[in-house]
Amino acid sequence: MTVVTLGVHIVDILTRPVSHLPDGQDTVLVDQIRLTAAGSAAGTAVDLVRLGNRVVSLGAIGDDELGDFLLMIMSRHGVDVSGLRRRTGEQTAASILPIRPDGGRPSFHTPGANLSVTMADVDPGVLRSARAVHLGGVDVTFGLGDPAFFALLDEIRAAGTIVTMDLLSELPDLLGMARAFLPHVDYVLPNESQAMAMTGAASPEQAAEALLADGPRGVLVTLGEQGSLVVTEAGATRVPARKVDVVDTTGCGDAYCAGFLTGLLHGHDVLTAAAWGTAAAASVATGLGSDAGLTDLDTLLEQLR
Repeated sequence: MTVVTLGVHIVDILTRPVSHLPDGQDTVLVDQIRLTAAGSAAGTAVDLVRLGNRVVSLGAIGDDELGDFLLMIMSRHGVDVSGLRRRTGEQTAASILPIRPDGGRPSFHTPGANLSVTMADVDPGVLRSARAVHLGGVDVTFGLGDPAFFALLDEIRAAGTIVTMDLLSELPDLLGMARAFLPHVDYVLPNESQAMAMTGAASPEQAAEALLADGPRGVLVTLGEQGSLVVTEAGATRVPARKVDVVDTTGCGDAYCAGFLTGLLHGHDVLTAAAWGTAAAASVATGLGSDAGLTDLDTLLEQLR
């Protein structure tokens, strides 16, 4: 089943454990340093492939060494990157993440070419051929907020394509603009702070209800160690997190999206799909980086038995 991920592509440079930043030019020895494909489109694409999906990823990267790496590593994982646009004179988005001993992840980030993504970078035929489309980080790829793109989403949804949407930032202005996408998607998957910033609501429950009123079929708010909140017209349900030894929380939201969407593509209901997303997120939390811990669908399903 073909899935298209469209949006944010980032190279993550991660190291752990980091309890403090050294003074001056001091050196601190760490256990691991890794480079990974990350971001709400690229990270989700890698996870979707590991769960048995055929994936095409669309977006923009720089014509630089980081872009070369991103193409190489995504291709190695099995993602079709032929539709990624390269921007001359722009850099590929990147983050440096010093991971704390408890798995927390402060970051240094440059958005790079992600900010330049527009409808012109999207091949409508690729979206029309997909069983599902995941919009990763529309609050950052705000150039997609185009009536022509919304019409394309409405067209493919009418033909049976599932459209999901995730977010990247926690900036209220950007998140507020992202609400324009909600009438044109099936499921939106923000984290708790994003949902509340988007709506100004005082609780995840109130935020989810407000987002649901904008038109999607469901809202899934990820709550970290508290699991997730699933809200549809049928009501609200809490899905508990799985207990694991957390190494790094980078990419857990992307993995949740990948597991959830894979569950839907296998014909499951929203709550069962959310359980698949929960298991995928827990797997990723056990290693360093957005592609750690998640191996294949059979292993994921074994965790749920």
